[in-house]
Formats: sequence, C-alpha cells, structure tokens
Amino acid sequence: MRPSKNQPLISALATEIKLRRQELGFTQEDLAGICQLDRPYISLIEVGSKQPTISVLLRLAEGLQYPLGDFMGRVEQRYQVEQSVADSGIKPARTRSMKSS
Repeated sequence: MRPSKNQPLISALATEIKLRRQELGFTQEDLAGICQLDRPYISLIEVGSKQPTISVLLRLAEGLQYPLGDFMGRVEQRYQVEQSVADSGIKPARTRSMKSS
C-alpha cells in the first residue's frame, strides 16, 4: 500500500507530541489524564496511526503547555523538514525536540 501524501505532516505531528511529552517528563498515561483522553489513543497518535481532531489538538496543546498556535508552528517547522526528507526519498531519523527561537 502506498503511503499517504499527508504522511510527512502526520509524522511531524506525532513526533512533536511524543518529544514534547518526554521533554516535560510525562508518560503517555500522564498526558492522557491531563487531556482527558485514553492512553492507547495517545499511543496511536504518537505512532501516526490516528489523526486527532482540532478539539483533541487543542487539548493536547494545552496538556503539552503550549498555546495552540505555538504548538502548530512547531509542528509546521518539523513538517517542512520531514517533507523535504520525504521529497528526497531519504527515511527521516527521529530528532530531539526543536528549541523555540
């Protein structure tokens, strides 16, 4: 099966959520509790198997201690990198969380 053309965006979102959660020292269970979501749902988002709705994105951003706009800006930065990598045909490596400018 051919990967979705949205895969770099899904991957960027998944990576940003996981790395920020780890940066804050939260487990998936911690984040799920804060956001009033199920832990397995957090796991599925972090591996790119689920695409959260805007209301879930808002809860995740708040749980990860970011205003939604800042959070989505970080996802966009990561997406641009992952899109460039996808366009080049090179498999991306997981990177540490991007620091704010």
